[in-house]
Amino acid sequence: MLVLISEDPRVSHRANEAMRIALGIVAGETPVDVVLTGPAVHLLDEDTDDLVDGDDIAKFRASLKKLGIPFLVEAGAAPADPSWNADGHPVRSITAEEIAALLPRAERFVIF
Repeated sequence: MLVLISEDPRVSHRANEAMRIALGIVAGETPVDVVLTGPAVHLLDEDTDDLVDGDDIAKFRASLKKLGIPFLVEAGAAPADPSWNADGHPVRSITAEEIAALLPRAERFVIF
């Protein structure tokens, strides 16, 4: 399963909903790749007060971290300041070409 999130969690509930769905899928023991592109990288902001559904985002992010699910972050989307991912969630940079390579391997897609 591929969950691709591009919505900005500072202005939309959709980014939170995508993360919630990813967590539900993982809980069912289905392998999931969670890819954050563009402004969706703000799902990993240290301060969730400025995010729509910030409290839920913090909870879902903590659960995904506990399960060892990394976020695959589009190269160049993450801020250079290392404090943006202050909780140390596993993050791996991924290029557009690598994102494209995930598509044929996935059986299902959730795109927000």
